[in-house]
Amino acid sequence: MPHANDPSLRSFIDVDPSSDFPIQNLPYGVFSTAAYPAPRVGVAIGDFVLDLWELEQDSRLDVGPLGVFSARSLNPFMALGPKVWARTRARISELLRHDHPELRDNEELRKQALVPMRDVRLHLPFVVSGYTDFYSSREHATNVGVMFRGKDNALQPNWLYMPIGYNGRASTVVVSGTRIKRPRGQLKPPTAEVPSFAACKRLDFELEMGVVLGQPSPMGGMLSEQQAEEMIFGFVLLNDWSARDIQQWEYVPLGPFLAKAFATSISPWVVTREALEPFRLQGPEQSPAPLDYLKQGRPQNYDIELDVSLRAAGTNAAASISRTNFKYMYWSSVQQLMHHASGGCAMNVGDLLGSGTISGPERTQRGSLLEISWNGAEPVELPDGTKRSFLEDGDSLVMRGWCQGDGYRVGFGEVEGTILPAD
Repeated sequence: MPHANDPSLRSFIDVDPSSDFPIQNLPYGVFSTAAYPAPRVGVAIGDFVLDLWELEQDSRLDVGPLGVFSARSLNPFMALGPKVWARTRARISELLRHDHPELRDNEELRKQALVPMRDVRLHLPFVVSGYTDFYSSREHATNVGVMFRGKDNALQPNWLYMPIGYNGRASTVVVSGTRIKRPRGQLKPPTAEVPSFAACKRLDFELEMGVVLGQPSPMGGMLSEQQAEEMIFGFVLLNDWSARDIQQWEYVPLGPFLAKAFATSISPWVVTREALEPFRLQGPEQSPAPLDYLKQGRPQNYDIELDVSLRAAGTNAAASISRTNFKYMYWSSVQQLMHHASGGCAMNVGDLLGSGTISGPERTQRGSLLEISWNGAEPVELPDGTKRSFLEDGDSLVMRGWCQGDGYRVGFGEVEGTILPAD
């Protein structure tokens, strides 16, 4: 049987070459419909969702305990481990192949199991056990450092030796389409003698990828490169909304708190690590060499194109304001996970790791408005003449990501959020 990543595979379902969801992708999500409002697990294929619970009931999929795909999240399936993930993806690929009659020629089962994407509601795909956000783009860290500390002191001394991160709030991780209320907090601009409590005035986005952990690790242990890699179930697009003015006042001495705790948006489809395998590549050279526990023996970065579009309040059209690539990340997702566990921290099924803002070397590749507008000094101008330094009420932001194959693309869909005014 051909591998599920084989670029020659075709589905009996017509899939446009520009679709994010060809047979080579098969990302997992959780969906419901008006007719069947209970959330359950599905896979995206073209303009359809394949209902895995229908296939499981019909004995077409056997992953172990019956009812894994009737769950409201991916956590029970992820907990079954990498061998089950690979076997299940191979079986789904087989059922969707153009030359395999089992589902193709079963009209009744097709009607039950293939749901038009337009008819579904997409939910948060997994229960987020914990959330950690990293700071692993050298270009982003350098840009921010130059802005606030000057060119000669842009990177802190520890940055080149370990992935820097902080623990965020799992409770406010939300699925794409959730509207984001402007946060409130303490503000103290340089001209003020004392802080005030008010709505954020410098609301920003952060373009990130999220790593979804499908396996746990014990408290007190460490992880090898292979162990860390095998714990990763897949990836999502992630927007770690940021209140820059709140953060500026609160982050000393312990780092981000309320400025990052109010909302983190993720895409509804989890693209598996296996589906990204053809797009694996070597990341930037790391100098000085990482300490032994962070060394990698194989490429751990991915060639994922990323785009950010902004639709300003009161306008109808969105405009691209950033285009970059995940391959630029200095610290890989595997290194982030190895470092996270190295001090003895236990990892859980459903943990989410944010990559940190993804910026590239060019000005057009900056992954936040803080960088794009250079802290407000150089507002970005949209095609209709509207200018933005930071996000305003009613603005909508959309992030998209994809890997381009030969005649197909493995995509993530999108993560969107619209800003509501503070109460």
